[in-house]
Amino acid sequence: MSDKSVDNVQTPILVKPEDLNPETLQSVLESFITREGTDYGVSELSMEQKTKNLKSQIICGDVVLVFDPNTESLTFLTKAQWKNLAASLG
Repeated sequence: MSDKSVDNVQTPILVKPEDLNPETLQSVLESFITREGTDYGVSELSMEQKTKNLKSQIICGDVVLVFDPNTESLTFLTKAQWKNLAASLG
């Protein structure tokens, strides 16, 4: 059984949405939106509206896209979450 050493941990990478082609960004947005446990409040919104809302949060800088090379996954974090993560990693 192989154990990952702490020395092998890689730093998460901030991904600029403009670095992705539009189709890839759309897929990433939809994938995030359809994850189980995502709650949008009392009224249900269409996929188009959810995507538009998330994209506007990204454009204004409230939300950032982050790639974790350790898990090879993308996720969205609030700007505050990203700053906390970056500070904790040094």
